[in-house]
Amino acid sequence: MYSEETLFRRSPKAPFDRRAYAFLIDFVVVWVISSLVTNIFLEFIVFSLLWLILRVIVVDKNKGQSLGRWAMDLKITDVRFNRLPLLLSLAKREGIIAVVAFLTMIGLKVNFADFLLMVLFCTPLMIDGFTAFTDDEYNQAFHDRVSGTMIIQTKRGFSLDLRVKKWYKEMRKTWDKNRKKDR
Repeated sequence: MYSEETLFRRSPKAPFDRRAYAFLIDFVVVWVISSLVTNIFLEFIVFSLLWLILRVIVVDKNKGQSLGRWAMDLKITDVRFNRLPLLLSLAKREGIIAVVAFLTMIGLKVNFADFLLMVLFCTPLMIDGFTAFTDDEYNQAFHDRVSGTMIIQTKRGFSLDLRVKKWYKEMRKTWDKNRKKDR
């Protein structure tokens, strides 16, 4: 979509699984808080406001990182200028994701009571995420392509995925050592 000349510095692309985990962290935080509202219309307003705060305002003030992106060492950048996107680009990007995420939230609330309806509500998120697989150069999902942004790796963050893997290996090693000791 963009030529190599448009990028000043080639940044490492974000792996799809880290992007998914970062989205999931942000999604769960907003979902838990907005679920306290029982009216669906008010819930959408609360969800949208929280999403705007977490994914636009916090990102603008925190060098391109939301809570989830910070936990996964990712940040958002403008494809053409390789810097933090303008607020308008962030708002456009997150407006698309907010609608898709809210539909997914409704689908997950329906759960297995009506499986077909759940799949129907979750499909826009799956399609949006699947488009990142079709872009080999930048791994841009649909919302990234519309807003001219991309997610890149950074060294600034918590490295939650790496810490969890390390903790799992340590637990596994301790578990195996204790099993051998008990025999």
